[in-house]
Amino acid sequence: METLFTIILVITSLALIMLVLLHKGRGGGLSDMFGGGVSSGLGGSSVAERNLDRLTVGMGLIWAACIIALTVLVAFGGV
Repeated sequence: METLFTIILVITSLALIMLVLLHKGRGGGLSDMFGGGVSSGLGGSSVAERNLDRLTVGMGLIWAACIIALTVLVAFGGV
């Protein structure tokens, strides 16, 4: 069971990295330094951006659940 949660954790970690990198820069950070400051002021108003937000939050919840499950499995010896 521990191996299954570890595999899911690795997959969700990589997916989270990709999803976060797909988001638009909000400005004021590193995205401005590399030319991202010329984006429109609409932010996350498009349907695609909202769906990307939902997908990222969902993947983050799965990732957090895997962390908690692995912690419980290791702490209680797989009971």
